[in-house]
Amino acid sequence: MTDTTAPPRSRWKLGAGVFVVLLTCALAVRWWVGPQVAVHAVQRRDLVQTVVASGRVEAPHRVAIGTQITGVVVRIPVAEGQFVKAGEMLVELESSEQQAIVRQAEAALLLAEVRLRQLLEVQTPVAAQALRQAQSSLDNARSSLRRQQDLFDQGFVGAAALDDSRKAFELADAQHRSAQKQLDTLGPSGSDHALALAAQRQARAAVEAAHARAGYAFIRAPVAGTLIGRDVETGDVVQAGKLLMTLSPAGATQIVAEIDERNLRVLALGQKALASADAYPQARFAAELAYINPAINPQTGAVEVKLDVPSPPPMLSQDMTVSVDIEVARRPGALVLPADALRDAGSPDATTATVLAFDNGRAASRSIRLGLRSGGWVEVLDGLRAGERVIAAAAAASAAVVSGTRVRAAPAVAAP
Repeated sequence: MTDTTAPPRSRWKLGAGVFVVLLTCALAVRWWVGPQVAVHAVQRRDLVQTVVASGRVEAPHRVAIGTQITGVVVRIPVAEGQFVKAGEMLVELESSEQQAIVRQAEAALLLAEVRLRQLLEVQTPVAAQALRQAQSSLDNARSSLRRQQDLFDQGFVGAAALDDSRKAFELADAQHRSAQKQLDTLGPSGSDHALALAAQRQARAAVEAAHARAGYAFIRAPVAGTLIGRDVETGDVVQAGKLLMTLSPAGATQIVAEIDERNLRVLALGQKALASADAYPQARFAAELAYINPAINPQTGAVEVKLDVPSPPPMLSQDMTVSVDIEVARRPGALVLPADALRDAGSPDATTATVLAFDNGRAASRSIRLGLRSGGWVEVLDGLRAGERVIAAAAAASAAVVSGTRVRAAPAVAAP
């Protein structure tokens, strides 16, 4: 009987042997040429180092709107969140009592002005007329005294007649001086005129004070801005000093952010920044570092900074959350490498690191000196040249590649 199974078994053994030989050759070739690893190319590009922070929109100061008098709120023509112009009505209080005080002060002013007019138009002319009459009487008395003196010297009249003439002259002279004094007091430099003028000014000041106090019933916006707080309703009884509204002035806008104290050494006033509101991430706007708090929060290890926003976009609102990229350094045409090529960079502030360069089909360990870091890139100050290729650290670890290992370069990894 013939064995028909022998030839197929032999063929199977032969095929298996050939497969083993081919596999061994393939593994040998693979071992010889090394594993395929991803590489990065060292290149030149502009590198900008930024410090990223999150903060909130805030006005440099907020205006607390209050009242200076006690009263009942009768009208509130504005709403919270509304933009108001400087001088626009915010709150109106009941003002009938204040208006009555104004009318009373105006009546007192009218009375003071009438008294001043009376002094100028009546009393002063009467006093001037009285002075002229006194002057005439004095002149007559003086002439009479001279005649009596002549007659007495000639012996025609006695001493008694001369004494009577002298007394009449002295009386006329006294009346003349009194009339002169009376006119002087009524004149521009006189006391009666000064008293009447002072009374008029006092009454006018009282009117102005009454009007000012009446104006306290109409509370207006001191500056243009947005009402971000309201603590009053129609019908409330408010007292002097009570906070009614909070106003965020227009124009000046700042971003207040907290930054890790490790970044304090790279911050400087005047540094430019780009910010975006979390609600509108695509709408970026310019900012500038304007303040660095000298104190550090001991609980969070953060330092507070403030950035001016010279041209805030319309959608930016008080207390809105924003993200900020502060430009702290810039290197035009720097020699850079993706950060994931570094093997032992240590801390983010490390100045040296080790990479595996792709050198003629083998991995070669290189020690490099680092500069700026930004956006997944690191600046290479020394140790590599532009155009050289570096093995990605993750690829080297997965393929157990060390310095001297034969490797094949895969297509370059996409830049970060």
